[in-house]
Amino acid sequence: MRRIIIPLIFGLAGAAILISLGTWQVRRLAWKEAVLADIEARISAAPVAIPAVPDPEADRYLPVAVRGTYGEGRIRVLSSRQLYGAGYRIIAPFETGGRLILIDRGFVQERDAIPAAPQGEVTLRGNLHWPSETDKYTPDPNLEADIWFARDVPAMAAHLGTDPVLMVLRGGAGEGAKITPLPIDTSGIPNNHMQYAFTWFSLAFIWLVMTGYFIWRIRNPLKGT
Repeated sequence: MRRIIIPLIFGLAGAAILISLGTWQVRRLAWKEAVLADIEARISAAPVAIPAVPDPEADRYLPVAVRGTYGEGRIRVLSSRQLYGAGYRIIAPFETGGRLILIDRGFVQERDAIPAAPQGEVTLRGNLHWPSETDKYTPDPNLEADIWFARDVPAMAAHLGTDPVLMVLRGGAGEGAKITPLPIDTSGIPNNHMQYAFTWFSLAFIWLVMTGYFIWRIRNPLKGT
């Protein structure tokens, strides 16, 4: 018995740690699902007017409706879509209620020409967003080639002379067939806690099996050893 006490304690302690990590991931899964449900509810709520001073945190995903006209200029942000390949998100200025904001019109495939923005007054519906797509490795925009590599709201606003407010369209108001709105949803928010929990519980099971085998070998040594 003395020979198996230390391996037994070591095995049970290791399994307990692994199980606790799996249990923590299960709790994180419940938390993340609640967060995603709250975001979905916010995204799909009835649209309101854009606040006078939108807050990038409190008003993220806020559904809004605006009426106005598209302005001059636009930005191409390098992007891609599954099954479609490379292309661009088209960001355009939009005048509404005496202010200029940014509109994410949607996705255009790389080989297609960018459709002109609808003329005249239009009503748009979408969600406010301040995407976190830049880090220290994000290249600066290639203005000569007219390519941006991320939706950097303050930088895009400065370039087009608008307020730092981005509205992502939920549908195309007068948009042509060759531009596809990419409305905000939760599909891009990672939720891998179930896989993590399964990994930790699997490791705990393997740890216990290996501990049991090690103890069995101690109690049943090979002949001649």
